[in-house]
Amino acid sequence: MRFRKFRTIMKRDWQLYLFMLLPVTYFVIFKYLPIAGLQIAFRKYTARGGIWNSAWVGLDNIKKFIESYQFGRVVSNTFLLSIYSFAVCMIVPIVFALIYNTIEKPRFKKATQTIVTLPYFVSIVVLVGIMMQLFNNRTGIYGNIYELIFGRYPEDIFANPRAFRHLYVLSSVWQTFGWNSIIYIATLSGVDANLHEAAQLDGASRMKRVWHVDLPHLVPTIVIIGVMNMGRIMSVGFEKAFLMQNSLNIKYSELISTYVYNVGLGGVYQSDFSLATAVDLFNAVLNLILIFVANKIARRMTDTSLW
Repeated sequence: MRFRKFRTIMKRDWQLYLFMLLPVTYFVIFKYLPIAGLQIAFRKYTARGGIWNSAWVGLDNIKKFIESYQFGRVVSNTFLLSIYSFAVCMIVPIVFALIYNTIEKPRFKKATQTIVTLPYFVSIVVLVGIMMQLFNNRTGIYGNIYELIFGRYPEDIFANPRAFRHLYVLSSVWQTFGWNSIIYIATLSGVDANLHEAAQLDGASRMKRVWHVDLPHLVPTIVIIGVMNMGRIMSVGFEKAFLMQNSLNIKYSELISTYVYNVGLGGVYQSDFSLATAVDLFNAVLNLILIFVANKIARRMTDTSLW
């Protein structure tokens, strides 16, 4: 009986299932089948033995990473940069959406949203190239203005380890805040105009209406996006960190993602596929724990959660 019902549904909606075929195939090939390769983390991988026949070593690779001198620096760098990026990249789009919602001129609103959204479509490679041109201490705008004012060239920002986090986060804000604010703007468009009118009749200023009407309406959206972002908080973007990294700022720029690349492909350290996989698995488990903790905290504090 169930088979007949299933066959009837398939015959009726075969076009929809045909559309699903390509994305399902993609996820199976590139997301689910590679899970079998995670066993490399528990083996001493060799090209001759392959994934299935290399020697089983259990948790030795994870212990090796935890006991290495790089563990503390890599994890702390990733965590601090992630928290910094998470906080700033969450706050700025919310503030922009609240300000944008107060604009009354439609043409100005459209132009503003277009301008702030465009940087999102700039590739990471181009973005880092622009940063290096702008902040070059001799030929860039930063270097020329500094030399014009003080009569000497400034220090190289990209050679300053402490400047790495600020450059990384502020450039991410510039690139993504317009795009990330779209969902908040869409949420604010659903606020009942009668609430604002009632608040105005009670003598509430524009700032008070933002605080007591608009912001509470945004809280569920903020919580959901925050919990989802916590699931990848330790997976800071590899591309930008790798492109901005050099031998002078590596004290702060060596993250888990760049460490995995260097260990796995022998960029700086001796190539070790098993160790690289173990570190990446360790990071994935850490992200999983963080999203569960964040979801539980959100459910207790706001009654809003992913599950």
